[in-house]
Amino acid sequence: MISRFFCPGPLREGEEVALPKGVGHHAERVLRLAVGDPVVLFDGEGAQFSATLSALGGVPRALVGQRETPTTESPLALTLVQGLAASDKMDWIIQKAVELGVAAIVPVAAERSVLQLSGERAEKRLAHWRQVAVAACEQCGRNRLPTVAPVRSLGEALEAAGENRLRWVLDPAADISLTAMMPPDGPLSLFIGPESGWSARELERLQRAGGRGVRLGPRVLRTETAGLAALAAIQARWGDF
Repeated sequence: MISRFFCPGPLREGEEVALPKGVGHHAERVLRLAVGDPVVLFDGEGAQFSATLSALGGVPRALVGQRETPTTESPLALTLVQGLAASDKMDWIIQKAVELGVAAIVPVAAERSVLQLSGERAEKRLAHWRQVAVAACEQCGRNRLPTVAPVRSLGEALEAAGENRLRWVLDPAADISLTAMMPPDGPLSLFIGPESGWSARELERLQRAGGRGVRLGPRVLRTETAGLAALAAIQARWGDF
């Protein structure tokens, strides 16, 4: 496979561009690429370009070739609203959610979240998560970079979701399964609780805000499994799987 790298635009055919910091080291030291090797650059806005490495070392550069717009985005506008999970679970969730085609990811500081982030620590973690999303796009072939929002409260996440957005809340006690739901007729926000789930107060707030409880079978899934399983099922039923 030809290596793919995220390179924020504007990218124009025939121009030589400097590659982002870290790309040159990864290309030369990890992937063992050399000057003259072909690569693909994508701008995060939906386009990709064939390119050729023209310099490595201190200031890596590439000569931009033909512009292409392959169809790799899901026809569904999916937002994953994820209760903060501890350890490296958030990295895993973000990486796989990007591979599964989400348009946006919103981390939520839920009442039962073990992980608590604020201030500089939250900013550093957000920058890291956004780089995880970039790497996932490079790997899976997506050319449109999903949004990874700053950590929000549940109220802020609901407000950001907008009044007209569908809201499905994964809840093992819900009275309807995913297979019984009607196809989403607009942008869909999928709310996933942290390790211990949403609190009763949060579930009540989600319900008041138009959230529809949905269950995934008779088993209780871990937070790092539930959202990804739901996204895969939604893509299989109504998306591009």
